[in-house]
Amino acid sequence: MLLVEIKDQVAVVTLNRPDAMNALSRALRAELHKALTALDADPAVKVIVLTGAGERAFTAGLDLKELGSDPDGLKAANATEPNENPAWAVIACKKPVIGAINGVAITGGFELALACDVLICSTKARFADTHARVGITPGWGLSQKLSRTIGPYRAKELSLTGNFLDAETAYAWGLANRVVAPEELMPAALKLAADMAQIDGEMLNTYKAMIDDGYALALHDGLELEQSVSRAHNRHVTPEAVEARRAGIQARGRSQ
Repeated sequence: MLLVEIKDQVAVVTLNRPDAMNALSRALRAELHKALTALDADPAVKVIVLTGAGERAFTAGLDLKELGSDPDGLKAANATEPNENPAWAVIACKKPVIGAINGVAITGGFELALACDVLICSTKARFADTHARVGITPGWGLSQKLSRTIGPYRAKELSLTGNFLDAETAYAWGLANRVVAPEELMPAALKLAADMAQIDGEMLNTYKAMIDDGYALALHDGLELEQSVSRAHNRHVTPEAVEARRAGIQARGRSQ
């Protein structure tokens, strides 16, 4: 139900329940946490790409069929443990996670997409928050992260209607980094991952944390955080190290 492939310092993690629209069953949530924990600790991996099998769904969210037969199933909607809360399993990952959104990302699936650091969407991708229609309030971050991503007015439009948001509008609203044809989705995600993987692994993790931690603060506090992290990091950087990287940066600039 979960596929993991590692190549050239990039791990591709695929939710593999296409017949169930890659719904997040309890077993799949546990497997995702286990895989991300292992990849986060693996020095051979710098970047992770998260996607769904098939073209119908990235993930339709919690497995409603499973919930219907489990009296305690709804507790998963408010779970904080990463083995039950897949959004937190992604957020807790120190390495960059690129979401390759191949199809619909609905409710809990929308929350999982929002947990990623970058979103590349297929033209078949669509997002929907159906919490209100189902009668369940979100517990994996959607009510807070969506408004911070696209603004409170647009977030209220989506969450208070349950309407779908197509990929092109998601891009226009700042939710997606780019939109590509279905056959170009994984090549585009892997190209971006390869670009990130050229960066020193510790620097990748430090810079990601710097952005995330600062975004949660007021601007003044964020600037102080930047100064604190920057001083701690930059005192170990030598002029020789900068010079050694300069030629590579110039060559890359000429080729782009």
